[in-house]
Amino acid sequence: MTTNPSTIAPLDPTRIAIIEQFGGSITPLDPLGAEVRGIDLSAQDAPPQEVIEALEQEMANRGFLVFKNDTPLEPDDFLRASCWWGGKELHSTHGVHPATPKGNRHIFRLSNDERHGIPGVGPQWHNDGSFNPDTFSHSGYHIIRPAEKGGGTYFAHQGAAYDALPKDRQAYWSRLASVNSSSGVVHPVVHEHPISKRKCIWLHLGMTGAVIEKLPDEEAFRLLTADELTQLCHEYNDILNAGLENGYAAEFEYQENDCVFIDNLAVAHRAAPGAHLPAEEQGLRIMHRSTVRGTQDLAPGFGLPQHVDIHGPSPLDDGVWQGGGIGFRWEDGIPMQN
Repeated sequence: MTTNPSTIAPLDPTRIAIIEQFGGSITPLDPLGAEVRGIDLSAQDAPPQEVIEALEQEMANRGFLVFKNDTPLEPDDFLRASCWWGGKELHSTHGVHPATPKGNRHIFRLSNDERHGIPGVGPQWHNDGSFNPDTFSHSGYHIIRPAEKGGGTYFAHQGAAYDALPKDRQAYWSRLASVNSSSGVVHPVVHEHPISKRKCIWLHLGMTGAVIEKLPDEEAFRLLTADELTQLCHEYNDILNAGLENGYAAEFEYQENDCVFIDNLAVAHRAAPGAHLPAEEQGLRIMHRSTVRGTQDLAPGFGLPQHVDIHGPSPLDDGVWQGGGIGFRWEDGIPMQN
């Protein structure tokens, strides 16, 4: 797929100065994201509001922030820092693994060993909380134990990916809305980011039960057929993967004590293949994830409702309408647990 040069914004000097005045530092990662040092995530009090806003704006522009910590971060400190962003409170919908510290329901504990955490999560591109009308505004990833032989997370900038699409596909995707296969919540395939104001693409490759197209130049809708939805999912997968060579996606390898916060409306992510390899082969990997309440509904537009009954009969003509589990399987044989 032909792409354009990356359009990820550089760090803003004014915001750099605000962070430095507080005693921190922020430096860009290549090609996306930024590294933050000198801000103590274990502090009981959050940084001043202008520092939080500067960090949150850079997270919206560059996709994610990596906070480097010299010492281990306690789970409560990680969760408290997660609430600096977006909706300012945790919104937790996951199961709780028996090894979760104190059984804390706000910690989603992931591992490549089922004795230590939930395995196999997130192998395809997705955004967290696509089953919610507002989705999660941000997610946090605190590495408890990085695997000795690697196994990180792929991040792709969805604004830059939109820019890389051919113009005709931008127009077509802007008329599409996806239906979550579990909840029936409807989201636009192209949305405007609430902070950066960039157009961004959005599609969950492990939990989509239907895609609705608004027909051009008329107030009517139709469902994508199986062939069309297969093509769309492959195109979405391809345009995000293309960012690995074209400067808007990367594999991030965690180091001990890293804490990553992502803007969940700005970047898609998926587990790197090595993250799911057995602990005997890759080394034990343990991560804690947090999810933050959204700030507004990710509404589909075109007069479409925010929710449909994906488990009932299709309200439209022939096309894919598949509720439950992973939804529509767009490629045989690939893992789709999310």
